[in-house]
Amino acid sequence: MTADLVGRRRRMDAVMEQRGAWPVDSPWLREAMAALPRDAFAPDRLWRWDGHAYVPLDRATDPAAWADEVYAGPDAAAVTQVTAGLPSSSLSAPAVVADMLDSLRLEPGHTVWDVGTGQGWSCALAAWRAGLGLVVSTEIDEGLVALARRRLAATGVDAEIVAGNGTSSVPPGGPFDRIHATYAVETVPYEWIKAARPGGRIVYPWGRLGHVVLTVAADGRTASGWVQGLGQFMADRSGPAPASAGYDGYAKVRGSGDPEAEEVVERDLEPLADDWDLRFAVRVAVPDAVVITGRDEDGVNAWIHDGNASWAALSARGDGSAVLHQGGLRRIGDELLTAWSQWETHGRPTPYDYGITVTPEHQWVWLRDPHGPRWPIAATKEGERRAALPL
Repeated sequence: MTADLVGRRRRMDAVMEQRGAWPVDSPWLREAMAALPRDAFAPDRLWRWDGHAYVPLDRATDPAAWADEVYAGPDAAAVTQVTAGLPSSSLSAPAVVADMLDSLRLEPGHTVWDVGTGQGWSCALAAWRAGLGLVVSTEIDEGLVALARRRLAATGVDAEIVAGNGTSSVPPGGPFDRIHATYAVETVPYEWIKAARPGGRIVYPWGRLGHVVLTVAADGRTASGWVQGLGQFMADRSGPAPASAGYDGYAKVRGSGDPEAEEVVERDLEPLADDWDLRFAVRVAVPDAVVITGRDEDGVNAWIHDGNASWAALSARGDGSAVLHQGGLRRIGDELLTAWSQWETHGRPTPYDYGITVTPEHQWVWLRDPHGPRWPIAATKEGERRAALPL
């Protein structure tokens, strides 16, 4: 059995073109992805969700299905590793890889630190552009280090891959003109700022929903920049485990106790399910809130928890209102509704209206202007209300 990889590559290229997903300002990316195709960096075993669990998909036994998974679409990541039943590594979606590397504004001769090698694809693409010996990549999983080294050698890419925790340690070769992270962090490790040259760019996935581009200031001590794109990424393995995004996580936090507060809320919950501008605003203002939605005959319902000890449930009543039940150490349902009202007051901004600033002491998200409304990124004390800071 064989798979038509060449045909699938051509179809992916065409779909990217039809969608306008090839970055206009970085035409080199299309050439690089043709020279270093995605399938050359995919392991022989991938994992596919069958509706109940992740099941293995092996190239040796079903090459066509394996190839379909590699080239499922511009927005489709391919799960390459499953740990305790959950994805722990993936081959990022082609459109997201292109968007992030375009945001990097990478030029020949730049020194690059690729944080989180994974399968080695983004490292290889960066090295194709930057030049021989100018890219160093770090990976915490030593098994992935060995695999990525073999893939780079097989494709003729000259880049260094080292085993290490990119969140807490810096590889040799700095200071770097560009830093490109492939896993999500909530707080930017300040080591990244110190490792970049003044004027350098840092592109990284922030939390659960998008990636950010920071430019390091001339003094080398601070960095600031805008949310640049959307996408979901694997979390930092060395950080706290992310709270479960499924209903089971909510049920665990809520437990069997009765609600401590109940009220009727005059809101149609439909936007919580469908409006990603609102979801992003909630993510900014209440960063630890996990929001799950579902529909029944009365409309959209929502379940919210913080992965720790606070929960809320919004149950649609069929008339554009909902009943709010909540309990725990804080009123996380009230926090979500406050963030929703703030978003409306600010004119329903999109994710691209937000930016982030990092200093040695603080990190915060701002809206439209670094000196405008802002929200702290660092975790606040349990029970402390998160609100826009009037600074």
